[in-house]
Amino acid sequence: MYNLRFSVLAILCVALVGYSCRSNQSSKTTVIQNVKGYTFYGGELKEFSALAFKDGKVVDVYSDTTFESSSQTEVIDGEGKVMLPGLIDAHGHVMGLGTMLMNVDLMGIKSLDSALAHIEEYASENPDLKWIEGRGWNNTHWGDGGFPTAEDLDKVVSDRPVWLSRVDGHAGWANSKAMEMAGITAETEAPEGGKIIRDENGEPTGVFIDEAEQLIASHIPEPTDEEQQMALKNALQRMRSKGLTSVHDAGISAEIWELYKKFADEGELTTRIYAMIGGAGDTFDELGKNGPITSYADDLLALRSVKIYGDGALGSRGAAMLEPYSDDPDNTGLLFHTQEEMNQMVLKTMSEGFQTNIHAIGDAANRQVLNAFENAKDSLGDQGLRNRVEHAQIVSQQDIPRFNELSIIASMQPTHATSDMNMAEDRVGPERIKGGYAWKTFVDQGTTVAFGSDFPVEHVNPFYGLYSAVTRQDHQGNPEGGWYPSESLNREQALRSFTLDAAYAAHQEDMLGSLEPGKWADFILVDRDYFEVPESEIWQTKVLETWMGGEKVYSADK
Repeated sequence: MYNLRFSVLAILCVALVGYSCRSNQSSKTTVIQNVKGYTFYGGELKEFSALAFKDGKVVDVYSDTTFESSSQTEVIDGEGKVMLPGLIDAHGHVMGLGTMLMNVDLMGIKSLDSALAHIEEYASENPDLKWIEGRGWNNTHWGDGGFPTAEDLDKVVSDRPVWLSRVDGHAGWANSKAMEMAGITAETEAPEGGKIIRDENGEPTGVFIDEAEQLIASHIPEPTDEEQQMALKNALQRMRSKGLTSVHDAGISAEIWELYKKFADEGELTTRIYAMIGGAGDTFDELGKNGPITSYADDLLALRSVKIYGDGALGSRGAAMLEPYSDDPDNTGLLFHTQEEMNQMVLKTMSEGFQTNIHAIGDAANRQVLNAFENAKDSLGDQGLRNRVEHAQIVSQQDIPRFNELSIIASMQPTHATSDMNMAEDRVGPERIKGGYAWKTFVDQGTTVAFGSDFPVEHVNPFYGLYSAVTRQDHQGNPEGGWYPSESLNREQALRSFTLDAAYAAHQEDMLGSLEPGKWADFILVDRDYFEVPESEIWQTKVLETWMGGEKVYSADK
């Protein structure tokens, strides 16, 4: 038995990649064995039965090797559980998730009457709130798909202002009290890049699209520091419980960056955050003045990218299209900027060395963004910034190859396809939809595809995204065979987009995304084998434990 212990320690010493194996080392090597593990290793998918880590970083993974505890090695029995690298969401909204968990949650509500009942119940349970806020409503799942009205809301809450963001965050629904407090009348004009939904008499109905949302939202009191901290705590708890060890936060303010640093400094940040500065204006001028921050607090935080908006969303017909909507022939959606304005913003952020990530959903917005990146490449050369198009949802087929030509990453969200499939083809017709949600087309041409969820627009659970990527079906298995199944990915491709390729999209593939020597020991244990269960079960996967940097941050048993 002594020889076995000696040989195991020798193996660990060889694999430590720069870590000391002296007898006075500060901490033990931990081994979790008897697992069914999967990771990308040297770019290829590898199975293993044991993981060793020390000082928060991976020593190596092993197959058919048995370890025993010693003065240098702590051995944990994995009890046959399935181990995966920690999952990375390449596009989420951390504070939006935390706030949603404190407000009215209308995600998944299937009718207007049910939504109103939820709102009424929340208002009655929170009589001291001056504003009733929430998000998640999706009118395309309600009967005829028409927009709700202030009159609908007034039936359940009329004494206090109500403001509810649509599921995609690109429309808001107000009651009459909120419109009254904001001074909204028939004479109120929508700002550029926004739209006020009106009735046949020109009166605002209570729904405000994109930039017009600020007509109401600007009147809502700013959250207190205590409320912000509570929102972040709620978000972190939810993320770690779903197996997310890293999230790319798509647009933050200077105040939120300081909050993230506070949590990191105090050891409370249980998911790594790769933050994108919100816009190329004043916030960028403040947060970007000292250049990109590639790592803060042992890679818990990074601030080396910028998030810019190009257009609205498909569901609210705010996504900018080259030709009119198939179901709204007088509407082409909303570009938020002229081509020259977009060009100048991209030049500004890239010139300062920041990766630039631009929200583009419609084919017109995607083309404008690609044009801006091409202009920047001509002006600045290839800087290796790994710029990204966030969503790349409906792309002209002739523009798809340009992602490769310009070295652009497609940052996409699989659950958008399965949420939108009830209306997407109605919006754009049978020809344009061929360039929609086209993950396989991008992967096959060699484009790096980083997957996320866009939570709280979609559910934070990454296994929902893995399921959508593989099946292109809803959780009831519809439609049979999948929606445009030729764009489905296999399980390995889908997992890679939620791990190693998502890490690459953050310049972090050398530290995250796989369980390889020298990388952070970020991993999860789950209740079923992602690679072997029937496809229909993927979304039902439960996270049993989440570990970040070799520390357990979540256990389903507690």
